[in-house]
Amino acid sequence: MAVANNELEKVIIQSVMEELAKKGLLSQKGKDHVMSAAMMDPSLLPSRESEEMVTFPPLDEMQISNPFNADAVKAMMKSTPARIGIGRAGARPKTMALLRFLADHAVAQDAVFLDVSEQFLQRMNLMSVQSAATSKDEFLQRPDLGRRLSSEAVKMISEKCEKNVQVQILIVDGLSSSAIEANIPDLLPALMQGLKAAGIKVGAPFFVKNGRVWVQDHVASIVNSDVIISLIGERPGLGTAESLSAYMIYRPDQNTVEADRTVISNIHKGGIPPAEAGAHLTDVIKQILAAKASGVKLNQQK
Repeated sequence: MAVANNELEKVIIQSVMEELAKKGLLSQKGKDHVMSAAMMDPSLLPSRESEEMVTFPPLDEMQISNPFNADAVKAMMKSTPARIGIGRAGARPKTMALLRFLADHAVAQDAVFLDVSEQFLQRMNLMSVQSAATSKDEFLQRPDLGRRLSSEAVKMISEKCEKNVQVQILIVDGLSSSAIEANIPDLLPALMQGLKAAGIKVGAPFFVKNGRVWVQDHVASIVNSDVIISLIGERPGLGTAESLSAYMIYRPDQNTVEADRTVISNIHKGGIPPAEAGAHLTDVIKQILAAKASGVKLNQQK
């Protein structure tokens, strides 16, 4: 049994090495070196008896050995979430820095490829419709399909959504399902409460799966609201995969261009806190309704 376990672990190591090589993070020579070392010395294989987890040092902990100016490096690390002060091993990053990079990259990939869970949508009481993109791959390869609704979505919105309201809120997964689940529970109640307190009539928010920003124009043509606001997941990065943007537009039509949209971005716990963003978006929507304009046209009236 021990021999079988060792063989299995060697296969696992080999698959990991091959994946790193595919991503350009390990040369073929380096992969062969690791594998040959593992074959000759079984002690290099992970122990099944050890349950110790790999833990990362705090983000603000400097990893440079003997820095020339430690205070300057610490000051820079406090001013940005960028990967600085991580040190190096020769020409390569240190093992811990590489592992953190791979972990953050995996989180970013999950944000793009995983769907917002049905349990979340039920908990938030959100009706769910879909864009014309029928799968995640099609959504990524055909942005135009994410900009319009499926025929089933058009029918559902036409039948179930209130028409001629002042504001219609859309929750759109976009490029980060993680951003939706992390921010909407705090942002949406704050936004709804602020709009209702201001006496603004709001349609019931609903969710659009595989949606792009411009899907809000298609929705507007059905519900005939004054303002459409899309709370949409931003493209994830290695710093965070939970950033959300709010795109607002006043009565879009076939002549609408990108400059007609007002955007508030970087909504997440490390940027604009979601509850605070809800209050701020209320003020912006009030300005849009008063000016009957959004985007550049709104700014020109200020």
